[in-house]
Amino acid sequence: MQTSTNICERMDCSQELSEFKCGTMIGCHLCNKSIHEISLLLNIPQSTVSRIITKWRQLGTTATQPPSERGYRMLKHPVCRSH
Repeated sequence: MQTSTNICERMDCSQELSEFKCGTMIGCHLCNKSIHEISLLLNIPQSTVSRIITKWRQLGTTATQPPSERGYRMLKHPVCRSH
């Protein structure tokens, strides 16, 4: 039997993590669990666990932030084509 290594098959990529799972990750982190241990415990990729913990350290929250008000990157100089 072949096991799936596709992350999207192990975890629904179209949805955000629940507040409960994020809180569980932070709780485990505060109890000195490693990212690897948290990943195995919750069946979530290590990169996701690491990203959530980093976000929590930097912002103090795991909530999704609203998009920036600036929107798209503005060009400093107009682009001119040479004929």
